Amino acid sequence: MYYDKFYPFYMTYANPMLLGGERMQEKEFEMMKSHYPETAKRIQEKVEEECQLLDYEGSWLYDEYPDKFMLYQLSRRIREEAEPEMAAQEIPGRFLDELIQVLLHQEIFRRRCRRHRCRNW
Repeated sequence: MYYDKFYPFYMTYANPMLLGGERMQEKEFEMMKSHYPETAKRIQEKVEEECQLLDYEGSWLYDEYPDKFMLYQLSRRIREEAEPEMAAQEIPGRFLDELIQVLLHQEIFRRRCRRHRCRNW
């Protein structure tokens, strides 16, 4: 029967909550970033700048398994940019490296998830 192929009208359209959910996540993320300490905010800005430069179709950021060496190189580049500002704060080098790597990995993860969700559209 044709009832097997019947779909209610609301199931034939895209879910309007998907786009709203994306906006809500972005607003939530921005709100949480506003609570970062000043050092983390400055590093996060640099991380976002670097990731924005690499945010294009075919970028290694979106490889199934991103190259660990490239991630390390990117974190080193961010550290070199941030080091003049951080020198006066006496942050131990190892801690700064780990903070940069965590913020970088989090930003890459966020961009990969957003791209994955957008591709499903």
